[in-house]
Amino acid sequence: MKWIIASDIHGSAECCQKLLWHMKNEKADKLLLLGDILYHGPRNDLPNGWGPKSVIEQLNEISDKVISVRGNCDAEVDDVVLNFSVTDDFIRLNFDGVGIFATHGHIYGPYSPPVLNKGDILLCGHSHIPALEMRGDYIYMNPGSVSLPRGGSERGFILYDNGTFFFKTLDGETYRTYCIK
Repeated sequence: MKWIIASDIHGSAECCQKLLWHMKNEKADKLLLLGDILYHGPRNDLPNGWGPKSVIEQLNEISDKVISVRGNCDAEVDDVVLNFSVTDDFIRLNFDGVGIFATHGHIYGPYSPPVLNKGDILLCGHSHIPALEMRGDYIYMNPGSVSLPRGGSERGFILYDNGTFFFKTLDGETYRTYCIK
């Protein structure tokens, strides 16, 4: 199964449209959103192309392919307007035999990890900074932000395909890979 993994859209219709173009172009089966979907939050500037109503429409069109967790800027009303759940703080998945703990990063994260098994992947957003780090017995990954990158990074996401994580810019450039097979 092919996945697009993204975080921190923060209501940017323009960036969401680019992300969904990659999903279609890559023929991805699922979109895993790591929170902060619609609102920019009080500490962030408005992202380019801010339009949360358009983000709602774009994501609802593919709601059967979306799995999401709640971010610190997500609200209860988001679960009413989106046709997929955004209320879970985390979900556990399995990619080709590797345990994935997917969360936003404001409750569980690299400095406050959940209980993980050796070789598991802690997949978080929140910091807006892409990461791929070995942390003891587990791997910490962050796709960065689709709309508001920090730390000198670019807008980006992760494509997971056949045992490999491809870290990509929103322009489609692959700048890092990690293979679990």
